[in-house]
Amino acid sequence: MSAHDEMNKHIDAYLLENQKFESGNAAAGTRARKALAELAKAVKARRNEITAEKAARAEEKAKAK
Repeated sequence: MSAHDEMNKHIDAYLLENQKFESGNAAAGTRARKALAELAKAVKARRNEITAEKAARAEEKAKAK
């Protein structure tokens, strides 16, 4: 699964658990926080993927000259 798909999965989980938390379910708050922590990990992974892809493109462009 790509980092982008992971982010979407964790966003959906957060939204679901946050809705439960707002309705008064305290345990859902813990699950919402966990989803946010996992989302942060997926965001970092995607940032690294983007950086690596940019570097590869720049290297390929430099070789083409």
